[in-house]
Amino acid sequence: MGLKPILTSAVIRILYNMKKIAFFEKYLTLWVAACIGLGVIIGHFAGNGITILTEMELFNVNIPVAILIWLMIYPMMLQIDFSSLKRVGKEPKGLILTVVINWLIKPFTMSFFAWLFFTKIYSAFIDPSLAGEYIAGAILLGAAPCTAMVFVWSYLSDGDPNYTLVQVSVNDLIILIAFVPIVGLLLGITDVKIPYETLLTSVVVFVVIPLLAGYITNRSVVKAKGEEWLKKNLLPKLRPFSIVALLVTLVLLFAFQGEIITDNPLIILLVAVPLIIQTYFIFFITWIGGKKLKLPYSTCAPAAMIGASNFFELAVAVAIVLFGYDSPAALVTVVGVLVEVPVMLSLVAFANRRKY
Repeated sequence: MGLKPILTSAVIRILYNMKKIAFFEKYLTLWVAACIGLGVIIGHFAGNGITILTEMELFNVNIPVAILIWLMIYPMMLQIDFSSLKRVGKEPKGLILTVVINWLIKPFTMSFFAWLFFTKIYSAFIDPSLAGEYIAGAILLGAAPCTAMVFVWSYLSDGDPNYTLVQVSVNDLIILIAFVPIVGLLLGITDVKIPYETLLTSVVVFVVIPLLAGYITNRSVVKAKGEEWLKKNLLPKLRPFSIVALLVTLVLLFAFQGEIITDNPLIILLVAVPLIIQTYFIFFITWIGGKKLKLPYSTCAPAAMIGASNFFELAVAVAIVLFGYDSPAALVTVVGVLVEVPVMLSLVAFANRRKY
């Protein structure tokens, strides 16, 4: 009889410590698939009536999109604590690896895979006049390293949460200065003409403003209520707004993409292939690089996760602003959302099996 309580207690501890992904993130691919269906149906019945949303602009920024993206991005920016940057010097090799992969390798490999598939391999399936916009959507994904879901991937793979925070904080700062020049350079190479002032406005609206608002709120709340209250009370209350905003954005996008999808039902699969290849490629070169640098597993794993995943909220927003709701570029960024969760979960499983 005395053994039973001990066993029961042990089982409870094991169950309590099991890593679990939140319900919404776990089934994100299903939610996106549902949004595809709902959006296509709405687009079919609404017809041209839905185009009124595209006309609601201020300084070249679509107002409905701005509101939805702010609702998505602001809660994730609340998690960023720039005081964590004080710990940068404790493990510089891991941070250097993250920066090199995210900003000197990833955007260019994404551009290459997109060019290879959309202009060469898919030349019989995709109108050459539209190939540049498909490539542009992939470039926007490749130039925006993950800032939110990476906390989930790091947690599931037993990464160091404090060091993950340092990596994400540094990437957020680099986005402010590197996103526009890199995107402009790569889109210029692919002959896609974009107004730099619109691209710069997008970064200000969708990164700078939410980042400043999140940082100010974070510091104010932590000072007044404490960090524990921020994590356990405020963030959970804001989370539903972020989820609803993401789903509404996806429905609107597919409402405009409905005709494209029905005319070419294989387009989502065609777009997904280079994005998946890029994800695995970046993960493994980061993983191998981290092991060569003799990084501890708890630093190497999240570094690889950050490189593999994307800041899709920013990519979606900029694609809509630059090319429109019904553009191939916007479609590519949304397919990025569709494939990210199952691919990243497979990489989490790999990391956990190869833990060293």
